[in-house]
Amino acid sequence: MDETINLIIGYDERESIAFHTCVQSIISNTTCHVNIIPLCLKNFVKYRENHQDGSNEFIYSRFLSPYLMNFKGWVLYLDGDMVCLADLKELWDLRDKKYAVQVVKHKYKTTMKKKYFGNVNENYPRKNWSSVILWNCSHFNNRCLTPDYVNKKSGAFLHRFKWLLDSEIGDLDKVWNWLAIEYEKNSDAKIVHYTLGTPCFDEFHDTSMASYWMEYFKQLLRGIGEKIKL
Repeated sequence: MDETINLIIGYDERESIAFHTCVQSIISNTTCHVNIIPLCLKNFVKYRENHQDGSNEFIYSRFLSPYLMNFKGWVLYLDGDMVCLADLKELWDLRDKKYAVQVVKHKYKTTMKKKYFGNVNENYPRKNWSSVILWNCSHFNNRCLTPDYVNKKSGAFLHRFKWLLDSEIGDLDKVWNWLAIEYEKNSDAKIVHYTLGTPCFDEFHDTSMASYWMEYFKQLLRGIGEKIKL
């Protein structure tokens, strides 16, 4: 059987169109099978979100990715507010078993104090590291990530990967998590991340690199698009 990418994508009902546009971009560009799992809170049996902060529904449940894979093999996690412009097999092929996770290690301060839905956009260490994660699910130090453990830990602990040693966090090139608006336009970006707000929101409809998102949104609606004002 051909190689299959296990892929978990964050899903929030309030911006479900972002999830579906992300999936469309992946289908359009990836050359191998992709097993896509929506990370939707209502589908969990043993996990109920108890954290009171967070700007989306998958802000903490993403850390259950190894648990969802029964702590076996590998899985790629993506936030739902992204589009993929390249073959995800390129990213999948970067897996390195010496690491527990591999992420883009952003070092930046935000250009905006608020993002979509009026959420406060704070600066903090390792901001956006957890929005693209290549998970080595079988790595021993990821086995602590059970529903009970994730529910008891703070956002600062989880999003900074504090259950791991720094040496267990591998580095991915920034093109695999290019932050629209926060970074300059980049035609070489492989994944564009609309971290401040996807172009489905009026205030982000015509912002930097929004045209990539609109392209895949139109593909998603192909066949009925002529009946909808795009």
